[in-house]
Amino acid sequence: MAGSTLHDGLTPLNEASVQKSDDAHGYYTLGEKIVDPVAPTGPIAERWTTRKFENRLVNPANRRKLDVIIVGTGLAGGAAAATLGEAGYNVKSFCYQDSPRRAHSIAAQGGINAAKNYKEDGDSTFRLFYDTVKGGDYRSRESNVYRLAEVSANIIDQCVAQGVPFAREYGGLLDNRSFGGVQVSRTFYARGQTGQQLLIGAYQAMERQVAAGTVEQFTRHEMLELVVVDGKARGIIARDMVTGEIETHLADVVVLATGGYGNVFFLSTNAMGSNVTAAWRAHRKGAYMANPCYTQIHPTCIPVSGEHQSKLTLMSESLRNDGRIWVPKKKEDCTKDPRDIPEEDRDYYLERIYPSFGNLVPRDIASRQAKNMCDEGRGVGPMVGDFRRGVYLDFTDAIKRLGEDGVREKYDNLFDMYERITGENPYEVPMRIYPAVHYVMGGLWVDYHLQSNIQGLFVSGEANFSDHGANRLGASALMQGLADGYFVLPNTIREYLADGPFEKVDESHPAVVEAQQNVQERISKFLSINGTRSADSYHKELGNIMWEYCGMERTEDGLRKAIDLIRELKADFWSNLKVLGSADTLNQSLEKAGRVADFIELGELMCIDA
Repeated sequence: MAGSTLHDGLTPLNEASVQKSDDAHGYYTLGEKIVDPVAPTGPIAERWTTRKFENRLVNPANRRKLDVIIVGTGLAGGAAAATLGEAGYNVKSFCYQDSPRRAHSIAAQGGINAAKNYKEDGDSTFRLFYDTVKGGDYRSRESNVYRLAEVSANIIDQCVAQGVPFAREYGGLLDNRSFGGVQVSRTFYARGQTGQQLLIGAYQAMERQVAAGTVEQFTRHEMLELVVVDGKARGIIARDMVTGEIETHLADVVVLATGGYGNVFFLSTNAMGSNVTAAWRAHRKGAYMANPCYTQIHPTCIPVSGEHQSKLTLMSESLRNDGRIWVPKKKEDCTKDPRDIPEEDRDYYLERIYPSFGNLVPRDIASRQAKNMCDEGRGVGPMVGDFRRGVYLDFTDAIKRLGEDGVREKYDNLFDMYERITGENPYEVPMRIYPAVHYVMGGLWVDYHLQSNIQGLFVSGEANFSDHGANRLGASALMQGLADGYFVLPNTIREYLADGPFEKVDESHPAVVEAQQNVQERISKFLSINGTRSADSYHKELGNIMWEYCGMERTEDGLRKAIDLIRELKADFWSNLKVLGSADTLNQSLEKAGRVADFIELGELMCIDA
């Protein structure tokens, strides 16, 4: 990929990669070659320190004259708003939820990685860097990932100072646990609610700046268009989701921290409201998407139970520390109570196939093998379609070793959640899990400074592609979100803002008026089609196509079929959609229509990319 270096790490290559095959011929036109114009060189361990010094500063008086829009209030967006507000910039923060605390980062459960080597088990900044690059199938940007590993230790110190209640050992020191894909313990955690606790820390830091007057908060606002003036991002068009009012917000720079697009599959572990619209609107304005087909399939999800479901629930990967994954060796045992299946008739397949990692193999491997077991006819749980979609995650040995209270201390809220959803007590009966779409590794293209190819448009956290690779280790998402928000973006955005103060843009500017009109015309179109099908029905059909042909298993024929099916679906959507209600009020039917329209276009691109 662009911005890579030769093996000596000193000489810039900075050339676009050469495409060697073209099985997607006819589905795309070749654009300009793109490289990272600010990719650093020199010894990798010195690049971030050097770049922070090289980037220009913005003096405090000038910061007060500069306006920053941040869309999204999860870990990346909340941390960025808090840090930039503290620095003295004028920040406008937007989220579609009723509170920044409801951002989807709250759902992350298992922990956050940091290379502190508290366990003295061989961890280091370089090992975290190595594990992350390897876990991403060598497709992530090495300079970015080393920077991520480098600042990881700072994140923990920052969060402890904010009062995040990380788990501690008996002596009071911070505790660590293992996570999938690595052989050291580097994951800091707060029981099974790490994301929630970290988000509260970022939220409190941001609210402090709201009280100080440096951050202005807009809840229940959805970004529907990016304003680009003379090739630079200068604002957004947003809809007040309560009143229906279309608002224009202008600034000197725009930051998108809007999370991932896993809901393109309809069934995913993402919150129902998670969507791609902000990123996709930027893409339609010229921002490049990179690696959109790279999606992470998480192996530890409560299985699909039938056609009625609208989302899936994740069970934290931290459970694989103490739970053992198995299926019956004999197909005829799949309908038995798992407690009645003797030890010799159980296949602990991850421990058998990958003895050095066991149940802590990387997510993609654990997911693929679970699918293989179910495809062989050895899945467990109810029949869904033609086969049983589930494998056991068994805590019997852990309860014998730690006692039920010991297991409860580490995982109690996860066990409670599982029991509420399934009606089964996991202290007594093994959990059932199956892979599901979780995180995305593609996203908007950014350079080393997290700036997209549109000047003034920065993208942080899951919304960008740079650190991810093709699949991901556990506990990396929280690390990247906070690294970008607290430490990376504030140090790179100043290189751009140092050219300010900038000339102000008026709402009467033709580019602003055009963006406003585009939003109004799109809303009017949704309301005027007056067909017979809901946006949800299209979303569900799209999700079925995506999971079947662009999910865990992909073939050229399947992807070609998917592209045709999605194009047919898109044509039907724009001729037969039914949106109830009006535009000038709270209207979730209208909100969903816009999101599904963008998901359909994204789904087609993902299949072409795949």
